[in-house]
Amino acid sequence: MTLAKVIGTVTSTIKHKHFHALKMMVVLPVDEFGAENGESFLAVDRVQAGMGDTVLILREGNGMRQLFKQEGFCVRSAIVGIVDHVEPMSVG
Repeated sequence: MTLAKVIGTVTSTIKHKHFHALKMMVVLPVDEFGAENGESFLAVDRVQAGMGDTVLILREGNGMRQLFKQEGFCVRSAIVGIVDHVEPMSVG
């Protein structure tokens, strides 16, 4: 799982059949404090996330096939949860 922030949407009229009727979002990985933590990427939205939401991303092929119940599914990343609050734990 990856923690990320939704920073944009993607609109496409022509796309692979696996993306038909799926909402695509641009997400930016963040750390537990909300600071950027990597490069942005695209993810399919499964939970009705919106701009600025902090979300949980599933980024694993086998998990995608199970989530969408399709063999050979070509989607790599999906938003699977909207985060209400992150409380970092102190180490030590």
